[in-house]
Amino acid sequence: MTAQRDGGFPEGFLWGAATSSYQIEGAVDTDGRGPSIWDTFAATPGRVAHGDTGAVAADHYHRYPEDIELLSRLGARMYRFSVAWPRIQPTGRGPVDQRGLDFYRRLVDTLLEHDIVPNLTLYHWDLPQALQDAGGWPERETALRFAEYAEIMYRALHDRVPWWSTINEPWCVALLGYAAGIHAPGIRDPRQAVRTIHHVLLGHGLALGAMRAIDPAPRQGIVLNLAPVRAADEVPDEALARAVRLSDGYRNRVWLEPLMRRHYPVDMEELVERYGGFPIEPGDLTAIGGPLDWMGINYYNDTILESEPAAVATVHPGVDGVREQAAEGEWTDMRWPITPDGLRELLVRLRARYPDLPPILITENGAAYDDPPSADGGIDDDRRIAYLRRHLQAVQAAIAEGADVRGYLVWSLLDNFEWAEGYGQRFGIVHVDYGTLTRTPRRSAHWFRDVITRNGLPEPEGNAA
Repeated sequence: MTAQRDGGFPEGFLWGAATSSYQIEGAVDTDGRGPSIWDTFAATPGRVAHGDTGAVAADHYHRYPEDIELLSRLGARMYRFSVAWPRIQPTGRGPVDQRGLDFYRRLVDTLLEHDIVPNLTLYHWDLPQALQDAGGWPERETALRFAEYAEIMYRALHDRVPWWSTINEPWCVALLGYAAGIHAPGIRDPRQAVRTIHHVLLGHGLALGAMRAIDPAPRQGIVLNLAPVRAADEVPDEALARAVRLSDGYRNRVWLEPLMRRHYPVDMEELVERYGGFPIEPGDLTAIGGPLDWMGINYYNDTILESEPAAVATVHPGVDGVREQAAEGEWTDMRWPITPDGLRELLVRLRARYPDLPPILITENGAAYDDPPSADGGIDDDRRIAYLRRHLQAVQAAIAEGADVRGYLVWSLLDNFEWAEGYGQRFGIVHVDYGTLTRTPRRSAHWFRDVITRNGLPEPEGNAA
């Protein structure tokens, strides 16, 4: 694919926005939906800021026609959403709840009526609580149940949904959920985290097989949150260099190597042996390494590590003596560093390391900034516009260097429940008043509409057109 013109993106580039079920749907007790691990986690005192929960969120379950109309006015060509597994199988197994399935049918049909391509994610972290009660992702049975759920959804919607991803950000599922315990289910056990790494990947692979057995058309992918990992020091000492390599192993290679090469990195296998090792059974890696039709990449920032001899690893078991770099330079309201060239570097590096990598979608990229409405009702969020512009420029540069990027989905369409941060962080290009649930497009939404219309970046304000 080549750019149409200077400053433009390739012809047919897919523009749109992304959300996830628990973050926007609400209606947690409606139409037979069962409880998820995030319902349980959010109801546990001290787990989520301000005691916030996703019980109402943005009430997308009832307001989806309004939200799709917003997408249409943006000119979006694609919408990425996730399915709440507990709406389909309230206990994660057994009969289908038709009411939940019908909701997603209505959602997909409404998108198609607006000429918006549905991009469906099967799992964005809301595991049915009953499966967690039975052991959760550390148990192989959960991967088997996930494949069954994938088959249900694919049989129902594969004729209308051309883009499917299995798991969103398995790094978060395994390491924030089962190692650091800062995401649901809130467990801090490196052995369970290591088992989860393998079983989430296995669930992905088994789901691919289940879906392709129904219809082998090229639709399937996975969404990874990858990031360059580097040392704060230009010339790191041996200990810091080792920590960077192993952190890169957890963040990037432990997912990419099984998916693309059907094996785990040797250094990671050696590291996790102290935690019982990956619970690999015959045939697992063949299933995990099944061919991908596309890969989603969520990118927010690089990981920059500095030495801290007293630090004991929580997120990355066994990688002690380092911490993420203390705040300096530019940061978002989430206290995440702004490192747009890292996205270009990541995309170019992936192409070099994996020449057989499938086409890429940027499935999430965005920034948290709380810019409230002004007296006239408008919402200026120039910092978000600057963030998006710089990251889109990075995508352009990567494409110019040969990366096969087919589209870009902004995170997020709406302000939403931001996991352990509750409602205190706002990523939406559309502002949500949580008291009234009124939606108000921010200035970034109008800017993004201009990007879509142009299929390229507009001139910065103050420059000649």
